[in-house]
Amino acid sequence: MLFIMSIRDIFPIDKWDFKSESILADLPAGDLERLMAQKSEHFYKKGEILFREGAYPSGIYYIVKGKVKKYKTDKAGKEQIIYIADTGELLGYHAILSEHRYPDSAAALEGSTIAFIPKEDFIYTLEHSPVLNNRLLKTLSHEFAVLTNSITLFAQNSVRERLALQLVVLREKYKVNFEPGMAVEINISREDLASLAGTARENVVRMLSEFKESGIVETRGRTIIITDIRKLIALANAQ
Repeated sequence: MLFIMSIRDIFPIDKWDFKSESILADLPAGDLERLMAQKSEHFYKKGEILFREGAYPSGIYYIVKGKVKKYKTDKAGKEQIIYIADTGELLGYHAILSEHRYPDSAAALEGSTIAFIPKEDFIYTLEHSPVLNNRLLKTLSHEFAVLTNSITLFAQNSVRERLALQLVVLREKYKVNFEPGMAVEINISREDLASLAGTARENVVRMLSEFKESGIVETRGRTIIITDIRKLIALANAQ
């Protein structure tokens, strides 16, 4: 088998991933110290809420370790997952920048350690850090492009293609000490996967069985292992 060094060699992953962890990467020491001066860490159990849609923000959240789903809920109580954030990413800053309520909700997708940064510290650091300002602007611009791509995907692509794409993106998020050829285990419920792909749980179960028969994935309980990333990318049809 020919191993790829990076998925970017064969797939434009940045078109589908927010990657807000770049905001704090190598931030000047003084800026980072001001931002984190009064942070507090809390362990969130799977499903525990960080913030709810419509609430007023009192700060932002930094994922020290774990994963968080951002989602909206319709009148019937059904979730539509917008994005899954990973270790190192920031959450909740959109509402503060817009001086409005949270536009969505966030909950731990797995047991996660999250740092809370008070609104006042975030705004103060923003006012005194050209670097943070520039990175937030770039990140917001990139997120807009990702959301535009996602809207187009839901409008034009089949459920099978959407599911394949979400598995490609999730594979990147679940890499741990990855080396070429190493298996990546995606631990996610079928309900959350269905919400990401915009379909029913039974459709996800059926399509995963088809992917398994085609040698694209393996399953162990709720764990999904991508065995042929090239076939999955071809199936996603999202270049």
